[in-house]
Amino acid sequence: MTTVSLNAGAAAPAAVRPNPSKLRLALVMVLAVYPLITALLYVVMPLTENWTTWQRTLVIAPIMVSSIVFVVAPAIQKHLGWFVARLPRPAR
Repeated sequence: MTTVSLNAGAAAPAAVRPNPSKLRLALVMVLAVYPLITALLYVVMPLTENWTTWQRTLVIAPIMVSSIVFVVAPAIQKHLGWFVARLPRPAR
């Protein structure tokens, strides 16, 4: 049995993958998440005045994780993905 290449002699195009900057991603994430955490604390603290720290964290953590996974990270990828990936700013 012989195999036949359909692209005989044609070189495969080299895919250029950007090397995302973890530092840039961390900076953008902190700038996006800090106001969200602060606002959430202002809402939750008066409602949980007599609660212990672990109980407050039990309420806040799922809200924060869900908001980061489903809102903040996709928004950063959509609007600032070029910055994180060290690419030139796209034309609007």
